[in-house]
Amino acid sequence: MAIPASIRQFVESRGVHFTPIHHRAAFTAQQEAAAAHVPGLAWAKTVVCMADGKPVLAMLPAHYRVDLDALRAALGAREVRLATEPVFAGLYPECETGAMAPFGPLYGQPVYVEEALARDPDITFHAGTHVDAMRMRFSDFVNLVHPIPARIALRSH
Repeated sequence: MAIPASIRQFVESRGVHFTPIHHRAAFTAQQEAAAAHVPGLAWAKTVVCMADGKPVLAMLPAHYRVDLDALRAALGAREVRLATEPVFAGLYPECETGAMAPFGPLYGQPVYVEEALARDPDITFHAGTHVDAMRMRFSDFVNLVHPIPARIALRSH
């Protein structure tokens, strides 16, 4: 596999430098972080949520889980729930299911990022496949995606 063309073009056309990371196949955030040799706190998983029926991307460290009540409050939504695979599978063309990149502007969706991720100068995340990731400066990610920082996650046990 390789980083899908739409994702690569989205980043490169805006002049953002990134480091591609090819790793063994992994299907959970913690496995992906380990496969890419990235600490769990530095691996940003992308979680698709539905807020009042519209998709929203939540980014959080690998070992955290979305706090739906906190996300609902941050969004000012009436209802927020995790999106099911059949719902989000068609929203991210070229991406393997569950490996979507956190590029909300590419998909017309807002991105909320857990504040804990902003503590690291770099951020690493899925690049559209279960074997490809991208690392970039967090400041470049912010300029590219304009995510909304909020406390939207809880540490998993």
